Amino acid sequence: MAQPDTKKIFFENLSGAGKAIAVLTSGGDAQGMNAAVRAVVRMGTYVGAKVYFIREGYQGMVDGGENIIEATWESVSSMLQVGGTVIGSARCKDFRTHEGRLKAALNLVKLGITNLCVIGGDGSLTGANLFREEWSGLLAELVEQGSIERQSVETYSALHIVGMVGSIDNDFCGTDMTIGTDSALHRIIEVVDAIMTTAQSHQRTFVLEVMGRHCGYLALVSALACGADWVLIPEMPPEDGWEEKMCQKLSATRSRGTRLNIIIVAEGAIDRHGKPITSSIVKDLVVKCLGFDTRVTILGHVQRGGTPSAFDRILASRMGVEAVLALLETTANTPACVVSLSGNQSVRLPLMECVQMTQEVQKAMDEKKFEEAVKLRGRSFENNLKTYKLLAHRKPESELPVSNFNVAVLNVGAPAAGMNAAVRSAVRVGISEGHKMFAVSDGFEGFYKGQIKEIKWADVGGWTGQGGSLLGTKRTLPAKHVGKIAEQMRTHNINALLVIGGFEAFLSLLELLTARGKYEEFCVPMIMVPATVSNNIPGSDLSIGADTALNAITTTCDRIKQSASGTKRRVFIIETMGGYCGYLATVAGLAAGADAAYIYEEPFDIRDLQANVEHLTEKMKTSIQRGLVLRNENSNENYTTDFIYQLYSEEGKGVFDCRKNVLGHMQQGGAPSPFDRNFGTKISAKAMQWVTKKLVETFRQGRVFANTEDSCCLLGMRRRALVFQPVVQLKGETDFVHRIPKEQWWLKLRPLMKILAKYKTSYDVSDSGQLEHVVHHLPKDSDASVAM
Repeated sequence: MAQPDTKKIFFENLSGAGKAIAVLTSGGDAQGMNAAVRAVVRMGTYVGAKVYFIREGYQGMVDGGENIIEATWESVSSMLQVGGTVIGSARCKDFRTHEGRLKAALNLVKLGITNLCVIGGDGSLTGANLFREEWSGLLAELVEQGSIERQSVETYSALHIVGMVGSIDNDFCGTDMTIGTDSALHRIIEVVDAIMTTAQSHQRTFVLEVMGRHCGYLALVSALACGADWVLIPEMPPEDGWEEKMCQKLSATRSRGTRLNIIIVAEGAIDRHGKPITSSIVKDLVVKCLGFDTRVTILGHVQRGGTPSAFDRILASRMGVEAVLALLETTANTPACVVSLSGNQSVRLPLMECVQMTQEVQKAMDEKKFEEAVKLRGRSFENNLKTYKLLAHRKPESELPVSNFNVAVLNVGAPAAGMNAAVRSAVRVGISEGHKMFAVSDGFEGFYKGQIKEIKWADVGGWTGQGGSLLGTKRTLPAKHVGKIAEQMRTHNINALLVIGGFEAFLSLLELLTARGKYEEFCVPMIMVPATVSNNIPGSDLSIGADTALNAITTTCDRIKQSASGTKRRVFIIETMGGYCGYLATVAGLAAGADAAYIYEEPFDIRDLQANVEHLTEKMKTSIQRGLVLRNENSNENYTTDFIYQLYSEEGKGVFDCRKNVLGHMQQGGAPSPFDRNFGTKISAKAMQWVTKKLVETFRQGRVFANTEDSCCLLGMRRRALVFQPVVQLKGETDFVHRIPKEQWWLKLRPLMKILAKYKTSYDVSDSGQLEHVVHHLPKDSDASVAM
């Protein structure tokens, strides 16, 4: 984290010197837009460019004057945690006219701006592309009018456009997630969780209407995240006769002892004939057919408001930096592009290809080609829909395949939010595939003690929103009790194991793999799904529970920083969990706007600490009022949280004072975030489908016998894909002493955090996005947005 590292990895052609970049937000607002604006301003300033705010979107560009002002480093301080867009957004009729765009061109040329970063939806980005195509003609017209000199046409000959999609609906094709979507899901799930408690008290049915006039993403994913009984979306209207089927489903759910029903309706929901299905229609139907006490809740603009989630802050920050890099690399022939994430990787996509595909979705819906509309939405949307149908609608016993296989599911290691969603998904997918599912309480400790019982479809109802581990989880490894566990496997005729947990789960599978030589009972398919707040599992970029912990840390940091507002300058030293893995400290630092984050993976000494204190002191004198320093709990055995607190307190005397906080187990608690609910649900469903496939492959002569390396796997997310990896092959990638992978993708985010905190550092542009075509940007067999 030391300041003296002044080396830049930007090549000459990536220098921003002499360039002017303007950033604007247009169309509807979305949480996270401010994080994107902040990143554009700070990265632009870092590379030596002039950066301008354009206030009130395209209207500000047309009106000019004080609507276009130069931005400074300090002008974007304290923006990260603010919802909406502080530079304003407006829908602009003037920009749709030629005269309006002529005025806008003049206002940009006056300030020498030829690089535009547009944050908005497909309409805003289409407008930007049209502006770019007309640019040379507009300049020629301005010369004829005498508004600009002829030399200006040569100096400002090309307008470069890079877009970031800010839309809570996630309705833009080619991108996994648009800025604001995750935060909107947070708002929806907060409401659903609150409603479920009152619905249960009164045995009520609730119909929730969420945004999504043309896209059902919010409705679909929130239904998946809360286990809703029914969902209605515009892309896939229900079959004729849906009214009777829905009422039968609600009635069947109640007959199994459930005290409530949740129905989620997208505001643009329609039937097969294009007739709107409103929340009031659904309510009247339930009351008329079933007589259930039914209420309607329309969430409205609540979904747009509030503070952005950790995911949206990180997404927007990464995309803001990527947008500046893309602008620096553009030439006169480079098409306007959109920057986005695919899995964990930055991508750049031709803007108009994305817009055209987005328009094709609407065209397919208008032509009632609903299957095609779902496919055009992308693999993630399609998988969400398949998973929802699989988990929400139970097939009659007569339609279920009969496999005669017994599959056990257990949690191992520390609890992580989202574990219960993963268990629910595994149980229901397993039952749908014809297996008999068994739940093991308290991990391998419960296994050897015989705490194993069959678990049914209804037993896991309502589990998605529960934090912790309802099965119970322990850190106990199986090696000491391997004989007793083999006996229990034999007694219950367990044919496959699904282990959901952290580093102990990984070690457990390695031990069971070794035990195959002595006990044939372990010659069965075994698979692990990573679930730990530390995100320290080899073979996976993400773990269930890490997003919830990040949100807990980020929210707490926001509150801690706010506690110092109006007081004298103050620095907060905050200790995070993670063992030796610095993921939480680093990524929460990026999301909360930390000035430094100390981790084990990046060794530091007293000189680095001193440089950080001096850097923070300088910033405190000139601009900021509050500082934030994060420290991973095991980052250094000598430079403890207390030591760093005392050092900062002593060296900052007269400039700032210090406070320290150890966040502790609050990072492990709470209801799982929408991201973790969906990640747990989808990855666990895929794991169970792998189990079914392996059971069929390894069933010979009346029994299951699996003793190959690829029958004991970890299912993890690698860059853009979900990958099954034999655990034995992951041994070489693992630092067993410190319980971390030897290589970790998120370390590439650290320079980004430092740059946004005003440090001079190197930035590796080798991992920045390359321009790809939208139809090809997903690998054939991947599910890039496995989580969402």
